[in-house]
Amino acid sequence: MFDMRSCRICPRNCGVDRTKAVGFCRAGDKVKIARAALHFWEEPPISGEKGSGTVFFSNCNLHCVYCQNHKISFEGSGREISTDHLGEIFLHLQNLGAHNINLVTPTPYLPLIIEALDKVKGKLLIPVVYNCGGYEKPEIIKRIDNYMDIYLTDFKYYDKNSAKKYSLAEDYPDFAAASLEEMIRTKGKPKIENKIMKSGVILRHLVLPGHRRESIKLLAFLKENFGTDKFILSLMSQYFPPQNLSDFPEINRKITSFEYDSVVSAAADMGFEKCYTQAKDSADERYVPDFDF
Repeated sequence: MFDMRSCRICPRNCGVDRTKAVGFCRAGDKVKIARAALHFWEEPPISGEKGSGTVFFSNCNLHCVYCQNHKISFEGSGREISTDHLGEIFLHLQNLGAHNINLVTPTPYLPLIIEALDKVKGKLLIPVVYNCGGYEKPEIIKRIDNYMDIYLTDFKYYDKNSAKKYSLAEDYPDFAAASLEEMIRTKGKPKIENKIMKSGVILRHLVLPGHRRESIKLLAFLKENFGTDKFILSLMSQYFPPQNLSDFPEINRKITSFEYDSVVSAAADMGFEKCYTQAKDSADERYVPDFDF
């Protein structure tokens, strides 16, 4: 399942030998990261007051056309490091006072991340956050259960046509639902101590321009299949179009207050009491980190 000589870690099932070539995600057989630092722009129980020890991994298994981290997800900007070095970074972030180790788009590097976590076992004493796009295999989530404390996962699309059009992943809704079920099963309800999350699931949904009805359908699906108290919902308004979206004019703009507010209202009406929202000014490029390693 973690054989990098025939990689099938994610639902793409490329089957490539990553020691010789790359698949859809464009990741090789070594860890590549773009940034490692304290990060203060996650949800409150993740960032806290001291910051989240965030490691941004280069490359991605989704390649959404509107990705705000295009420099690392598409272009692969970053630096290759050893698993020993990665483990040292985890411990350094802990020493800086980080509330957790936040692994951003870790999926392509899972076997190497686990190797690094094994190297610092007994020394790393803060929770590990699996911060992913939601395009995961439930059997992989089950396998990494002992390594991850918190899942910070996306659920981007309810409609398969949207998933295909914007992420070339028509089966995204199926895998996002199946992996979410496994995340909830393994972690249970969110546990927060002194305002800091220790375990559980935060589910993020980014509201896209012209897709508020799809967002509301997704909320209804989540309520029907998972209830409203087994995870924390985070509704995001931070969407802004990257430069090269001329082929997708329907999403080549920011969302309106009406679009976002209607989704937030729907979540409240459905009983999602644990729900984080964003201010509209979060849709700004200045919140994208400087990926300079």
